[in-house]
Amino acid sequence: MSPMATPLPSCSAFRAPSPPPLPARTGRAFSPVVATASAAQVRTPKKPFAPPREVHRPVTHSLPPQKREIFESLNSWAEDNILVLLKPVERSWQPQDYLPDAASEGFHDEVRELRERAREIPDDYFVCFVGDMITEEALPTYQTMLNTLDGGVRDETGASPTSWAIWTRAWTAEENRHGDLMNKYLFLTGRVDMRQIEKTIQYLIGSGMDPKTETNPYMGFIYTSFQERATFISHGNTARHAKRYGDAKLAQICGTIAADEKRHESAYVRIVEKLFEVDPDYTVRCFADMMRKKVAMPAHLMYDGRDDKLFARFSAVAQRLGVYTAMDYADILEFLVRRWNVGELTGLSGEGRRAQEFVCSLGPRFRRLEERAQARVKEAEFAQFSWIYGRQVQL
Repeated sequence: MSPMATPLPSCSAFRAPSPPPLPARTGRAFSPVVATASAAQVRTPKKPFAPPREVHRPVTHSLPPQKREIFESLNSWAEDNILVLLKPVERSWQPQDYLPDAASEGFHDEVRELRERAREIPDDYFVCFVGDMITEEALPTYQTMLNTLDGGVRDETGASPTSWAIWTRAWTAEENRHGDLMNKYLFLTGRVDMRQIEKTIQYLIGSGMDPKTETNPYMGFIYTSFQERATFISHGNTARHAKRYGDAKLAQICGTIAADEKRHESAYVRIVEKLFEVDPDYTVRCFADMMRKKVAMPAHLMYDGRDDKLFARFSAVAQRLGVYTAMDYADILEFLVRRWNVGELTGLSGEGRRAQEFVCSLGPRFRRLEERAQARVKEAEFAQFSWIYGRQVQL
């Protein structure tokens, strides 16, 4: 589509319907990614150390007591089917594998070459890459989220020997390399304002997140299945863009991270697949519940100390470049519906059948809304980003 001539749908266009219909959200959105990525409402901070926060009444501990036994019974299954997807540390890549070696005599030449390649990359790409890096750097929040989950899933001691706790710690350790690598690369380019980026990371970790998973592991693993695929798509697209701009090393960095995200996606998708096998009715109802609330992106409370709408603007740039789009959101939903064979489920309760019908029809509905939005004309808009020293980028 032509970003110069195509408007983007509002948040209300992407609100998932459920009987009785929910009232449409008012206010203009910058991007369908914002609509599908976050239903959060934020307020301008009034006090120091009070970045934008979500406005809603949280629900917690929605897992019925009788469901706890399911995850406890699956501990051995997780050991055999989930932990095997982790890579031993000694066989894992490390950020230094893709960066100039500071101990090498050729270090300065390598940095000079890196900076020369980076000069050919446009600002809007760096906005997307920085936003992805900041999202990765908020990893403490995501480990915290996983350790809120009920049902015997959380790491009760900080070093619990259960398969679920081992997975969370090892997954976090693998993910930690992503932000490290992207952060160091950006520092070496000289193209971005690292202090503003570091402030954004601190604000984001301080804000936390509420994915609306209700501390329910069914919803939590549905959320992570969706998110890992979203990050796989986003990093894969930044890899393709980097290659097109002539930076093969940056493309390799993004592609390596995308491969990790794909492997992690496989683990979470496998967990939910097992839940559909042992408890299909409750699982499909949780799937529908998450999609009615919409999947909030991990960085939806992003703030740099200046721009309350930073996440919306970052998302708009990602939408325009094709790094992560509303169509990607629909693709992920339809992929999960197929992968989990939701349409073929039988023996469901009345509520389960309604949930099944809802999630199976949602992807095509999103596509129709997006196609209509793309057919409308929209005047080009621009915004400044502190991450690139206040330079303007088209939204």
